[in-house]
Amino acid sequence: MELFEKKKKVHPLAWRMMPESLDEFVGQTDLLGEGKPLRRLIEEERFVSLMFFGPPGTGKTALARIIANRIGSRFISLNAVTAGVKELREVVSYAVSDSPVVFIDEIHRFNRLQQDALLPHVESGNIILIGASTENPYFALVPALASRSMLFEFKPLTEEEIVIILKRALSSPKGLGEYQVEVEEGVLEFISVMSSGDARKALNILEVAFLCSYNDSTKSTTITKEVVKECIQDKTLYYDAGQHYDLISAFQKSMRGSDPDATVYWLARMIASGEDPMYIARRIVICAAEDVGNADPRALLVAVAAMTATEKIGLPEARIPLTQAALYVATAPKSNSSLLAIDRALDSIRNEPLQEVPTHLRDSHYKGAEKLGRGTGYLYPHNYPGHYVKQSYMPEKKTFYTPSSEGYEKEIQKLIEKRRNSQK
Repeated sequence: MELFEKKKKVHPLAWRMMPESLDEFVGQTDLLGEGKPLRRLIEEERFVSLMFFGPPGTGKTALARIIANRIGSRFISLNAVTAGVKELREVVSYAVSDSPVVFIDEIHRFNRLQQDALLPHVESGNIILIGASTENPYFALVPALASRSMLFEFKPLTEEEIVIILKRALSSPKGLGEYQVEVEEGVLEFISVMSSGDARKALNILEVAFLCSYNDSTKSTTITKEVVKECIQDKTLYYDAGQHYDLISAFQKSMRGSDPDATVYWLARMIASGEDPMYIARRIVICAAEDVGNADPRALLVAVAAMTATEKIGLPEARIPLTQAALYVATAPKSNSSLLAIDRALDSIRNEPLQEVPTHLRDSHYKGAEKLGRGTGYLYPHNYPGHYVKQSYMPEKKTFYTPSSEGYEKEIQKLIEKRRNSQK
């Protein structure tokens, strides 16, 4: 048989290598290890509505196929990309006579109405729903549907697990076992790194490298690292709504935690994944005010300047001011006193009687203000030594701002304590 024979349809390698049993399944040991709840549910065929979510190529659809093999005719498979109202109605009509297990791939692509249409049948037990999604179900699914399912998160496969799958593909008759394929040392590990925990991507890379290097005359090939590099060109990164929030959270927490290396790593991850640079810039500005504050007031200036530069020049050059600002914030002394001050004041506004503006502080720049006594008794601080004079600015004195002893705020602390003590 010629490798490129057109008459015979050949499924992609990733499809052919999809496991057919739990024993063949690689990865997700936290979910499918011996004695784990999900494995027991499958082995004992005691199915409830399940929701598998996680990055692509981690085994969600493969596990659904394993379940389908155990159930047989009672298993119905749909893809939310192509399924519509007609297909859902057919499933519901079938459910009246035989409560099937319904697998819906890419379930996050169903709109709210389509998801709501499944609810009564899931709740009544007419169907057992198994959904697969690359999106976090708390973002992608209606709450009622998510709450009626057992949620299982699939993690990216480890490099070692990817290598196991690649070696199996090279030796299996379902894969490339019928061909003479040599692989240079370190190539499988390189493919594993470049696939970022995605088994499907790893198998696709291997297949393309094989097809590009296969010699029809010798019926053999040697896959080298150079061949693989030519095939993949560049490393692609998985990035969805969940990744968006997780990475920005790690980025901001790394700045707050004063770890410059982690800060620049998460920043690079977001830039490489295509995150909006202005969104990153806004988070740096927020962190500069929230976590550095007056411990180093220059941090906010640097952050705002980086945001302006990013808006003006865009990527790829904007990565430089973004990095400068992020590292400045990460290495600056930290204080959240400004955040605490405004939150305490807002709490007072919401939960305590409102204080009236004292007469001497009220606006006096209009005709008739003097007759009303507005501004009477106000002491202009610049007319006094040190540009400061004791004066009441609230009817009921309260303390909201407590400077820390970090960085420049230590000097502010000394000044405020001196002024507060002078008012006693």
